[in-house]
Amino acid sequence: MALENSTQLVCQDGLLTGIKYRSSPNQDPRPIKDDISGIVIHNISLPPGEFGGGWIDDLFLNTLNPNAHPYFEQIADMHVSAHLLIRRDGEIIQYVPFHQRAWHAGVSCWQDRERCNDFTIGIELEGCDDQIFEQQQYLTLVEAIQCLCRTYPKITPNTVIGHQHIAPDRKTDPGPYFDWDYLSALLK
Repeated sequence: MALENSTQLVCQDGLLTGIKYRSSPNQDPRPIKDDISGIVIHNISLPPGEFGGGWIDDLFLNTLNPNAHPYFEQIADMHVSAHLLIRRDGEIIQYVPFHQRAWHAGVSCWQDRERCNDFTIGIELEGCDDQIFEQQQYLTLVEAIQCLCRTYPKITPNTVIGHQHIAPDRKTDPGPYFDWDYLSALLK
């Protein structure tokens, strides 16, 4: 079951109720606490192209073993996080309360505003640039977006963007297999 004990997500004190919460050390206060005005969609798989397991948790919790896979040697010292991860089966894990700044976007700019971490919520989808996303991921993503729109009035379906849109010279995610038209239709 993707959402435990819930048919509609609820946000309370910056956390979604009824889901797993694992506090990432990779967070800090937002410069303007009430300026939460967008959502950035990402994709992640560890190792690249492989799904399942706890490697994403380990990365966001700074416990990734660099010897567990050759790729991990390159990223084990990175300090990154997202507010939410939506796994392939639709399970949601939260790592950072929404009122805190997660370290998901890096150097970025959107609507003439730099430092998108300051004012956006980062949602990672377990996936990669060269595979389709699962139906359950879209359904769970829509529930999360709807909850965030109810909780943070500056967020609307029009303020949901991809990492590729805010850092086009360095990022490609969520990638060409992410169906923006489908997401838009589900949000109507």
